[in-house]
Amino acid sequence: MFGDNVTSIIMTRYKITVEYDGSLFFGWQRQKGLDTVQQRLEEAILPLTKVSTTIYGAGRTDAGVHALAQVAHFDTENDIDCFRIQECMNAYLRKVPIAVLAVEKVSRLFDARFSALERFYIYKILNRRMKACIDTLRVWNVTPYIDDRKMNTAAQCLVGKHDFSSFRAAGCQSNSPIKTLNMISIERLEDIITVRTSARSFLYHQVRNMVGSLVFVGCGKWSEQDFYKVFQAKDRQKAAATAPAHGLYFTHVIYPRDF
Repeated sequence: MFGDNVTSIIMTRYKITVEYDGSLFFGWQRQKGLDTVQQRLEEAILPLTKVSTTIYGAGRTDAGVHALAQVAHFDTENDIDCFRIQECMNAYLRKVPIAVLAVEKVSRLFDARFSALERFYIYKILNRRMKACIDTLRVWNVTPYIDDRKMNTAAQCLVGKHDFSSFRAAGCQSNSPIKTLNMISIERLEDIITVRTSARSFLYHQVRNMVGSLVFVGCGKWSEQDFYKVFQAKDRQKAAATAPAHGLYFTHVIYPRDF
């Protein structure tokens, strides 16, 4: 009907796995006039694609939050070797704390954000009287003694499908405060307390808000029952302050096997 001159453009979709130290960036999402991880990655791929390319992440980490294996995807008209993409992007990123750990071609049905089945985070607390020196922007330094066992026991009421309004930030854009927390565990190794948690998706600042209140339990300011009452109140004003961003790490994502 339109003749033989019309050709369809075949796009190739790539999945990339990225590690970054978030302390130097204003979060994942591109923002005008601010240095972000998304912007740096999009600049790094430009020499290969030759056109502006949007890179979509599995999670929009906040300013200061780190990632051990963030996943993202992008489309391009060019069929480029995966190793070449990884090498070129890492060469461009060599002066900033971002590394492309892996690149692979995936189905056009794959979406880094919407195909995710489960997202995993950890939160690190340095529990000692002395300040953090080497890990200043990689842990939350809490000086009063924390009982990690009490924290872990109190946290188990969060597992399952609940209304997490008490741990929902004011700027949250989610349609509902209802989320399903698949797992949360808290354990100590010497002076480091690690909070591990996973869910398909989280509310804005949910993990950091939960940690902030759980530390009150660990420090003895609240009992386990106090924490449960705060959770059930469904009122952000009842909960403790938000834990600092620099203790939070996006660790990895699980996707369906067929991708």
